[in-house]
Amino acid sequence: QVQLVESGGGLVQAGGSLRLSCAASGRTFSNYAMGWFRQAPGKEREFVATRGRSGDSTYYADSVKGRFTISKDNAKNTVYLQMNSLKPEDTAVYYCAAKKYLPSPYYRSHLYDYWGQGTQVTVSS
Repeated sequence: QVQLVESGGGLVQAGGSLRLSCAASGRTFSNYAMGWFRQAPGKEREFVATRGRSGDSTYYADSVKGRFTISKDNAKNTVYLQMNSLKPEDTAVYYCAAKKYLPSPYYRSHLYDYWGQGTQVTVSS
């Protein structure tokens, strides 16, 4: 089992930045691929970014490419999502997810095995 706890959400103005954290416990963190998804009110959960176990494979949704960066600190058992140039359309609950290996396709949320409880990000215009 892997337990995931997100933090770092909040209210920010458009153009601002936030860094989300996802702390993992339970299993060897370095052996897991980690992803970020988000869900806005009335919408389906959507892929944001994902990173393979070794970090060789990193993918982003087109909507966040160039603005968001996913990173992982194995020593701290934590994965991060640095979000810059935030837009009101980035407003959502953000979830981190884990799987033993990078799923194919990597953007399908149902392929990930472990999920955090989510953290709210609100971007005001």
